Amino acid sequence: MRLSVRTLLLLPLLAASGSPAFARDGDAALGLWRNGSNSVHLEAYHCGNSMCGKVVWASEKAIADARRGGTPNLIGLDLFHDFRKDRKGNWRGKVFVPDINRTFSGTVVMLDANTLKGTGCTLGGVICKSQTLRRIR
Repeated sequence: MRLSVRTLLLLPLLAASGSPAFARDGDAALGLWRNGSNSVHLEAYHCGNSMCGKVVWASEKAIADARRGGTPNLIGLDLFHDFRKDRKGNWRGKVFVPDINRTFSGTVVMLDANTLKGTGCTLGGVICKSQTLRRIR
């Protein structure tokens, strides 16, 4: 899937189910998050009955890596889309990886109120990478 840890910037951040449970549980995932190297900040927000995540800040290196990968504009780009909560309480959706200009399936598990573990997979789950995201606010 992602070829570098930085590429995993922000795996599936969040998701929703359009039900009242979404309003309670989904709101915990809303907010501003950063990847482990603090090279990308992502805002998680409601988008219809789903959760999306948009890049609101990126380091010059992250911007340059995205451009080399074929993504000209990293800031403002939705990296996460169509995330929905599954029966186990995890989020599932699609993650766009700008460094390689590809979209993958992903999941996000909230470890605590300020920490998410995102995992993205390709080849039917054969190749997976994970990254921890920390809440900024």
